[in-house]
Amino acid sequence: MSGTPFTNPNWAPDLADTIERSVGKVRSLATDNAVKASRGLVFGLLAMICLFVAAPLGTILFVRLAQVVLSRMTRTDHDTTVWLSYMITGGLMMLVGFVVLRLRHTKNTENA
Repeated sequence: MSGTPFTNPNWAPDLADTIERSVGKVRSLATDNAVKASRGLVFGLLAMICLFVAAPLGTILFVRLAQVVLSRMTRTDHDTTVWLSYMITGGLMMLVGFVVLRLRHTKNTENA
């Protein structure tokens, strides 16, 4: 039963608990969502930067490994293995591009 400080000895702790609950609700609604959004933005940008660095390095690594493997498999000169590795890498990238382009649009069964 609520009352005044004169009739209720637990009035001050009850009031402090009510204020703490109210402030906690406001904080959870306002700041927790903002923290989640800012973390998503920061980690998303970090992942994109890592991807932009890793993609060219991975391509360079693949081309160089293809040159080493082709030079040992075909026993040809360096110039031939270089252009063969470029052709293989370009062909693989072209196939990946075709697959991604194919997946870009979904087939609509109603209009077909």
